[in-house]
Amino acid sequence: MKKDNFLIIGGTGKTGRKVADSLKLLNQNVRIGSRSSEPAFDWNNEETWKDALEGVDKMYITYQPDLAVPGAKQSIESLIDLAKKQHLKKVVLLSGKGEREAELCEEVVMRSGLDYTIVRASWFSQNFSESFFLEPIQQGVVALPQADVQVPYVDTGDIADVVVEALLHEQHNGQVYQLTGPTTFSFKEAIAEIAKAADRDIVFAPISIEEYVAAMKEHGVPADFVWLIEYLFTEVLGNPMVSEITNDIAKVLKRKPKSFTQYVNETVKTGVWKSGIPIA
Repeated sequence: MKKDNFLIIGGTGKTGRKVADSLKLLNQNVRIGSRSSEPAFDWNNEETWKDALEGVDKMYITYQPDLAVPGAKQSIESLIDLAKKQHLKKVVLLSGKGEREAELCEEVVMRSGLDYTIVRASWFSQNFSESFFLEPIQQGVVALPQADVQVPYVDTGDIADVVVEALLHEQHNGQVYQLTGPTTFSFKEAIAEIAKAADRDIVFAPISIEEYVAAMKEHGVPADFVWLIEYLFTEVLGNPMVSEITNDIAKVLKRKPKSFTQYVNETVKTGVWKSGIPIA
């Protein structure tokens, strides 16, 4: 029987690399969609898309930096139009739980006529070890707005496992899965959990969103990233639905999702949260 060919857009990222690795272990035909792959895939250069989609049957889409940013919907529309012309059979889209702008991108996929699965994920646990929370943790002082909002952080390994199931099995066609961890943590509680596991003193300082935005600008953070972070901290963390815990990971995978505490206990062994080099 002919194997399907899979394109993993963002195949070197937090979820994409795990999806690609799992499919390869299952002896599937996998193509990585990234600027450094061959053929390359670059969200900012539509001329790269056709070669990347050539011969592809199923596609996993992660959009950088986030489906909420201006221009994302137009990019998704263009990619889906091309996918239909290339006779692609199925799309799995990574989306953000509680992001209205991301839901507009979901609707593009849902109306496409292609088989699809939407994977709406809560905030990643790995944001604390692979993203913008890491450096402050290493330096020992974490200052964030929305300090007390409860978030059911989800492990990227669980997201990837759901995506693989969705790509491989037709019973997930037409489904929208909302993925969360089994418990909620505030930022203050999450940092305390990491500090305890790492046996370090890490100070958490609640600040306003205005102070946080000003600090990012002062440190030369690009304007589009500043916009995204402000959006996530106001529109998403300001939405009461952000704290909702769902059962979709257990429904799809027939097992419990990884808890934030499990993630912390595994990650601390890598040494990533050791104290950073003091600034002279």
